[in-house]
Amino acid sequence: VQLQASGGGLVQAGGSLGLSCVASGGTFSNNGMGWFRQAPGKEREFVATIRRGGTASYGDPVKGRFTISRDNAKNAVYLQMSSLKPEDTAVYYCASRNDLRIGDRSDPNNYEYWGHGTQVTVSS
Repeated sequence: VQLQASGGGLVQAGGSLGLSCVASGGTFSNNGMGWFRQAPGKEREFVATIRRGGTASYGDPVKGRFTISRDNAKNAVYLQMSSLKPEDTAVYYCASRNDLRIGDRSDPNNYEYWGHGTQVTVSS
């Protein structure tokens, strides 16, 4: 499975930005998908995950501001970010996992495939 994330950029605090991640290879509809982020000097942080059936969950810092969605026909997962804050600045990664795999879906160690990441910078 190969994952290609796009859509990052520079945005002012309070603004919105959308990320996309397209998968190739494998059977996308069988996979759970996640978004993680990593700021300089910090560990990779869980942002959001969506199961193959569409059930989503979010990390506490982004609840109520970010929305994850997927389009199985396009092999794509999306992250819509709003009310952005400077502390949202990070490289954002999409990741894929076998949705039947046991394990915490907020743990990056439970994802098998990763994209290269896209930079999101929020200015104050």
